[in-house]
Amino acid sequence: MEKKPVLAICYDFDKTLTPDNMQAQGYIQDVGFDVDAFWKKSNDLAMKSQMDFNLAYMYTMVSESEGKLILNRKALESYGSRVRLYPGVETWFSRLRALGEENGVSVEHYIISAGLREMIDGTKMARAGDFTRIYASSFYFNDRGVAKWPAQTINYTEKTQYLFRISKGALDINDNAVNKKYSPEEYRVPFRNMVYIGDSETDIPCMKLVQSYGGHSIGVYDPDRGSPALVSRLLLEDRIRYFAPADYREGSELDRLLAAIIRKTAADEVLVQAAEANRRQARDICSQAK
Repeated sequence: MEKKPVLAICYDFDKTLTPDNMQAQGYIQDVGFDVDAFWKKSNDLAMKSQMDFNLAYMYTMVSESEGKLILNRKALESYGSRVRLYPGVETWFSRLRALGEENGVSVEHYIISAGLREMIDGTKMARAGDFTRIYASSFYFNDRGVAKWPAQTINYTEKTQYLFRISKGALDINDNAVNKKYSPEEYRVPFRNMVYIGDSETDIPCMKLVQSYGGHSIGVYDPDRGSPALVSRLLLEDRIRYFAPADYREGSELDRLLAAIIRKTAADEVLVQAAEANRRQARDICSQAK
């Protein structure tokens, strides 16, 4: 258990931190595909073969790379380093950690994405160590370092297991402690101290889970490309509690919202500790009165 409360902020990646899918910002073009044509081929394969959509896109990436480029970790990280980010993303994570420290809260950032771990590893934020953990789809690389097979895939329902891992502190993907029964005081990060930030229907299971247990679910949208209609609907359906433009700059609506959540986390911890102290005191008083 930590000496001060932990606030775990969990993010989808594609269209949450970046305006487009990571594969569509270099890789797809380099294998000679139009973006829409690549996703159509991948999705058609999934439908025809009754295949998971993430497995289908990873298979398509491997097969379409043959004879065109070497699909190794270095190449994927290079594509990730070129991914365009929403305004303010690069400084967002360190700024919130500093704000947390000012308020007596340890702020941790987690990625939970169906995108590729290797591409996310290539981003400036990952290289700077901004993420406590990156949970994302990833490749198995052969002894020559070439991507051959999925090592891990994460779809929209599988994302929820990582929220429980974070809550229980069982962060390694092979740690079976995630299945153990925990008493409320044993959770490293109670769900009330969890934030999930996403952009679409694929985030709904995580959004709803966090929302249901007293945490904070936030829908973001690209103000330059579309309206907040989708996230508005998610709010009215009680899937999220807040929505805001995907603007991560200091002073933005999203920035002010997270600052308020950090302060609320600090205040909640004071109240929880006071309630626990009162409960212990009440037990002692009742025991002495017998």
